[in-house]
Amino acid sequence: MTESHPVRRRRGRGARERILKTATELFTAQGINATGMDQLSTVAEVSKRTLYTHFPSKDELVGAYLHSLVDDLLPVLRSPAQPTPAPTPSPREQLLAVFDWKLPETTAPFRGCPFLNVSVEVPDPGHSAHRLAAAYKREFARRLTDIARQAGAAAPETLGEQLALLFDGAAARGTALNSSDTGACARSIAEALVDAALVDVGPSSRRRSASMSPRN
Repeated sequence: MTESHPVRRRRGRGARERILKTATELFTAQGINATGMDQLSTVAEVSKRTLYTHFPSKDELVGAYLHSLVDDLLPVLRSPAQPTPAPTPSPREQLLAVFDWKLPETTAPFRGCPFLNVSVEVPDPGHSAHRLAAAYKREFARRLTDIARQAGAAAPETLGEQLALLFDGAAARGTALNSSDTGACARSIAEALVDAALVDVGPSSRRRSASMSPRN
């Protein structure tokens, strides 16, 4: 007689965090559409009842997944007045840092930007996941615009949108080619765009921008 071995379920607190962590790993590795709730339940080691107690639908789980990524991925406008353990980078450095992709050591395919991926997998612009992705992309460009304005760019809205478009293009191309090298190439283009925008405003504006960054 063959004895069946039921899937072991972990009990106790932390089920929601474990489900979200598992969803992040699976959505990143294989995409949203290819990840089912049955697989999530098995990999997270929770019952389907527990899974649906925390996330009544897959759409709600996808929304929680996207919200969990926002703070780590959005550019942050840093002010010299804010206490930090390290010197605050200049606005120019903050703009270019967007293209310094810190990738985990893994043999998995390069997946680019999760918000772009979601907008492709869920093409309906009225779907909640697509709306979240679009809102993130608008906020991404807005924050770049704010940093460009602090840097002293004459047309910060234009520069912010250019850098946002450059980032998305590099992420999409990197996904297609399974290569993160596109980030370094995009950074070199970003340097040219940023420096050209700052040259246009003249030396006096650049001095004012530089004065906002702490001296070593």
